[in-house]
Amino acid sequence: MTLVAVLAGGRGRRMGAPKALAALGGAPLIARPLAAAAAAGLDAVVVAKPDTRLPELAVPVWHEPAEPVHPLIGVVTALERAGEPVVALGCDMPFVTADLLARLAAGPAAVTVDGRVEPFPARYEPAALPALREALAANAPVRATVEALGPETVAVAGELVASVNTPDELAAAERALCA
Repeated sequence: MTLVAVLAGGRGRRMGAPKALAALGGAPLIARPLAAAAAAGLDAVVVAKPDTRLPELAVPVWHEPAEPVHPLIGVVTALERAGEPVVALGCDMPFVTADLLARLAAGPAAVTVDGRVEPFPARYEPAALPALREALAANAPVRATVEALGPETVAVAGELVASVNTPDELAAAERALCA
């Protein structure tokens, strides 16, 4: 079994507010990746800092340590708690599809966009925990860490894995939903 871990532990500095709560299409931004996981028939959890503001959720929330602030801490926390592979993605990825999550859940894979490995969404294996902990301790870049793991890759369109990081990007995502 593979679990989907929706990462919500970031500070949301560029957004100016917690990303998980940002409204998109009449619902919190975090609702879209959780809905994709449900549509794929995959169990999901949210991984966040203890003080992260979140909307009401129908899935468990697992708390990652307050420090460090690094995307890998959410992945490490999810792998340690789950004890099984996880497909990790950001709470700010509203266009990821159920099909993509199911494909990643089926086998070790990361996505590429225009030949470049993207760290999210990606399937992470428990066997990668030592390398992920080492990268976290070194404050290594996430993309370089994923590339060093040498995952199989799946080429996708950039729109599927786009993150919403700023109010302008949120407004663009809203326009895309309405189009």
